[in-house]
Amino acid sequence: MQTEVLDLMRMHSCFEGLEDDALVEIAEHMEVVRCKPGECVHQPNTPLTNIYFVVLGTLKATRRDFHGNEKVIGVFSRDDQIGAMLAMEISEAVPEGLFAITNCTLLKLVHKQALSLAPKYPKFRLNVLKAALRNYRRLFFEEKSKPQPRIVAIFHSSPATRPLTQRIVRRLTELGEQPWVLSDRDEEKQGGDAGYTALSKGDCELFISEIREQIKISHGRNSGRLFIDVDAALDRERASQLIELSDSVMWCVQAGDEKSAADRLKANCAEIPGCRTKSNVVWLLADGYQTSPFAPELSELVSGDFKITFSEPQSPLGKTLAYGVERLIHYLRGIKIGLALSGGAARGMAHLGVLRVLEQNGIVVDMIAGTSAGALTGIPYASGVSADHWVERFVSDLTPPIAFRCLPNGNHWYLVYKYRSGQFDGMLRRYFSDWRLEQLPIPCCAVTLDLVSGEPIVRDHGDVVHAILESINLPGLSEPIFRDGRALVDGGLVKNVPADVLVDYGCNYVIAVSVTAKIEREFPPNPRHAPKSTMSRASTIQTILRSLLVQNKSVNSVGMRQADAIIEPDVTRCELTDFVRAGEMAAIGEQAALAELSNIKEQLMQLDNRLFADVAKR
Repeated sequence: MQTEVLDLMRMHSCFEGLEDDALVEIAEHMEVVRCKPGECVHQPNTPLTNIYFVVLGTLKATRRDFHGNEKVIGVFSRDDQIGAMLAMEISEAVPEGLFAITNCTLLKLVHKQALSLAPKYPKFRLNVLKAALRNYRRLFFEEKSKPQPRIVAIFHSSPATRPLTQRIVRRLTELGEQPWVLSDRDEEKQGGDAGYTALSKGDCELFISEIREQIKISHGRNSGRLFIDVDAALDRERASQLIELSDSVMWCVQAGDEKSAADRLKANCAEIPGCRTKSNVVWLLADGYQTSPFAPELSELVSGDFKITFSEPQSPLGKTLAYGVERLIHYLRGIKIGLALSGGAARGMAHLGVLRVLEQNGIVVDMIAGTSAGALTGIPYASGVSADHWVERFVSDLTPPIAFRCLPNGNHWYLVYKYRSGQFDGMLRRYFSDWRLEQLPIPCCAVTLDLVSGEPIVRDHGDVVHAILESINLPGLSEPIFRDGRALVDGGLVKNVPADVLVDYGCNYVIAVSVTAKIEREFPPNPRHAPKSTMSRASTIQTILRSLLVQNKSVNSVGMRQADAIIEPDVTRCELTDFVRAGEMAAIGEQAALAELSNIKEQLMQLDNRLFADVAKR
């Protein structure tokens, strides 16, 4: 039993630098605790009398609010400690509870015993103090940081995905990390960007023992990042144990591999509670393709989805399609950048200029949330096609025919015609066919409003065109869309800038773009102090659109509170139906983004100064 305790202690930084006799004495007072997902480690409202050292797995600290709702106030993973706050025992009841998220292996030390050992072994006391301060900074001063997986298993369904590991390792090395690779292929060591160890082809016990030994060794290096790179055909026993030892799992697949990958993942995770939480699928897109196959069986088994390509995208595809590997690096570094795009009818074309600036400056967006016009522009961009191309398409598709241009307020009547004749569906289907949101290279979602429940609905999966149409469905110009027992209309009525939605999806840096923050002080074209006798009247359509604009402006603050950076293009000179001026509005969005760019770069540097060093130099 003590041998096991010593082995586990050597896997935790709190015991680094201790002599063997110190480890042996401390081990005598240690207890190994293993818990399954959902299991309680510390009951709320009871004294915290133990220190827990997390060796494997992830836990959450929770607290109940006045309404009885559970709130997660902290997440702890490998190499963290829980319960040591500057050498003071917490003898009073604490409201926080501690629960396992995945299978966990912990070392438990009674707090009083730790206090008696600390004076005898100053290095141990210093290590625990450093760990406690690290937790304190993360929870109270660096709340935006996310846990970084240190032990990553990469399963390859095809030899074609093998270069991914080398690309990840090369990028992390550029960022100052010292990753190490354990591989079942000798060819991997030719990469030269990281340490390398070949895994044994022998029995399972030897295979797993080699990995455990390397995990111990990795704690002696600066970064401690370890990648286990194996064929997805690895036998079930080894694969299951490897998954359990890992903080994160990546299943790398190509089109045609999804069925076998789903079967293997399902079999390997059958006896591993919480396996889905740490599992991700990484799609290698075929040359010239911008979407992955629709694979619901595989999607249900993972919590993350990434799309990558090793080739340079060709027009009209944009650079964002080539940023797939960098999104994986964001994930490994604990970064998730979200972009929230507001509603605002045709004025939402300004979003395309913002997207252009972010892309040109190498700011890789990990998720997009759009409401109304934000969905109309954000979701097409998430498909991998450049912002400039969409400017051209919207101008071409939404310019009124000559018959409408000859009418007074022809732009307005053409918009009504497009809605009531159902032409938006056909227009969008030409580009998206029957694609689904989960197939797109950038994760995205659209916000709509359900008139039945009165609640906003966030669509992150399902038919792309349906998601856009539901979100842009303006009341008064079109009937509600009835689907799945809901009556769906424009989401801007309740959540015009969905920055809070992105926070709920785990984004720790959110850029919000509002095209309704500024509003012209005249309606329709009447100045505020115009004499009544000279004032022109507003049409019914103008009144509906103006009312929606005012509503959008009034609810902007609701969703924007959690945004880190806010971009507010002034597009008040453009009509709400003026899609033909999409290029002009995109240029306004570009200028607004450039004005905020230095602030965004500065904030990103504070989040991870190495990851965003190149961005800051542009």
